Amino acid sequence: MNESTFSLAQIWAQGDGVSHAVAIVLIIMSVASWAVMIVKAWGLMQLRQMSAGAKQFWHSTSFEQGMAALTPATAENPFHDLAVRSTEAAAHHATHQDELHGVLNLNDWITSNMRQSIEDTTSRMQSGLSILASVGSTAPFVGLFGTVWGIYHALIGIGAAGQATLDKVAGPVGEALVMTAGGLAVAIPAVLGYNALVRGNKEILGRLKNFAHDLHAYLVTGGKVRKAASNLHHLSVRKEAK
Repeated sequence: MNESTFSLAQIWAQGDGVSHAVAIVLIIMSVASWAVMIVKAWGLMQLRQMSAGAKQFWHSTSFEQGMAALTPATAENPFHDLAVRSTEAAAHHATHQDELHGVLNLNDWITSNMRQSIEDTTSRMQSGLSILASVGSTAPFVGLFGTVWGIYHALIGIGAAGQATLDKVAGPVGEALVMTAGGLAVAIPAVLGYNALVRGNKEILGRLKNFAHDLHAYLVTGGKVRKAASNLHHLSVRKEAK
């Protein structure tokens, strides 16, 4: 038996429709998980850069200058979205006391709008992670199914040949073991990527919540920001009118 017997091409040639289907499913799982990991990792890098603008916000000399530091560049900025929603909520509360939310005090109204903004950001950041979780939990079993089917396929071949010599067993068993290795090779990066992305998301959300806490205190207790919120509200109204 030469070494080419154990090549992937030879293993593919020895397989049947079921083993081919298992291999294709594992390849699709791998491509999907790596695509999610690359896209999400790039998004986290951008969010870390945006969080630097949140620090710069508090070193600004005016509220308008601080908002300029939060202006999104190439992607949605959750810190900018939080600041816009909060200031618009403060301006809306001050000018629409006759509406139902007028029974709420300014503190509760701003908190409600901030919570909604953070929940929207959390939902966007967690989108796609379910793919990694699914791949990480199911890929080993898909590979195991391929292994069981490969061993079954090997036993059928041995039974037809009437003898279990090494040259009859090595190829089919090697095919079965490759399925196990393939399942693990797909699952392990997905699990590691999922854990890394969850940690990164928690870091960004922690920074966002700290920014929300400081901004909430500023909006509720600061007199200057209420004027800035009113100006922002009028500016948005003028933009809509145009």
